[in-house]
Amino acid sequence: MLTLKGVILHGGYGTKLRPLTHTGPKQLIPVANKPISQYVLEDLRSSGIIEIAVILGNIHPEKVKEHYGNGEKFGVKIQYIRQHEPKGIAHAVNLCIEYVNHQPFIVYLGDNLLKGGVKNYVQLFPNSDYDAMVLLCKVRNPQRFGVAKFDKKGKLLQLIEKPKQPPSNYALTGIYFFKPIIFEMTKQLKPSWREELEITEAIQLLLEKGYNVGYQIVQDWWKDTGTPEDILEANRLVLDELKLEIRGKIENNASIQGRVAIGENSIIKEKALIRGPVIIGENTTVEPTVYIGPYTSIGNNVIIKRGEIENSIIMDNCTIDINDRITDSLIAPYSKIISNNNTPHGKKFIIGERTHIQL
Repeated sequence: MLTLKGVILHGGYGTKLRPLTHTGPKQLIPVANKPISQYVLEDLRSSGIIEIAVILGNIHPEKVKEHYGNGEKFGVKIQYIRQHEPKGIAHAVNLCIEYVNHQPFIVYLGDNLLKGGVKNYVQLFPNSDYDAMVLLCKVRNPQRFGVAKFDKKGKLLQLIEKPKQPPSNYALTGIYFFKPIIFEMTKQLKPSWREELEITEAIQLLLEKGYNVGYQIVQDWWKDTGTPEDILEANRLVLDELKLEIRGKIENNASIQGRVAIGENSIIKEKALIRGPVIIGENTTVEPTVYIGPYTSIGNNVIIKRGEIENSIIMDNCTIDINDRITDSLIAPYSKIISNNNTPHGKKFIIGERTHIQL
């Protein structure tokens, strides 16, 4: 059986996620205390793919290398390839010609999450007669994505990027399977209006030249995490799968309700209330009377002295000390939110790394 090589795209500017992406790539933003691209890497590994190229962009690529290293601690072998400008997915694919070395391969955007993973598709593609295969997902807002057009028999006819009048509700996920013929198509491309080489155009060339392009429709949820709202929704989806796991200390009279995971050396002090699904990392302290509500992820080395938090992501090394409620928020590492106001109102934040807010 042929084996696939893996390609994870880890570039792009992440403009819709600023200021979070001023200090690191969007793919390292944590969902349920794990970088988004780590879910991708672990999905590939679970599917039997251990040779992986990571395509780096210009937003702190050293942080990606620092997290993943050579891949050994994740059970894979990583090779890094630099894409100096975000010139599109097809441009990134072109950079992989030597790495792929005539083998079939999978391209997986590092900011995509797919429940159930790609294992079944990985097993299907290499020995199929497909020259390429795309994964599609039915969505409510196809205008945001590349969209598939079919004939009456369900054959794939066309892929259209962000159409104003979508021909279907089936969007391209950020997961593509290719055989090396794709490189003959990507070499023919010219930049689109976005000044990018569009992978949809490369696949369209395959279709027009009579190559066999297959598709599979994913049956479970898929999430493209391009905006703060997308990340919070992804956090909710992942936390819905959370299992109860208590490794830290819970003091008497603290209340843990529902599915909650608490890491080693963390402490939940008396009269604190944690209502799951909630994940709390290691070496984190939740002081008395604090309330942490559903769909909240709290990282490592966090101190929450006062306040109420719901439906939010609090990243590593933060301090929260407010007589207030935080909802629907993304708080980057090393941030502090401190209040001298004793009147609660409710706050929503999207703040970058090392931000200090005094209310």
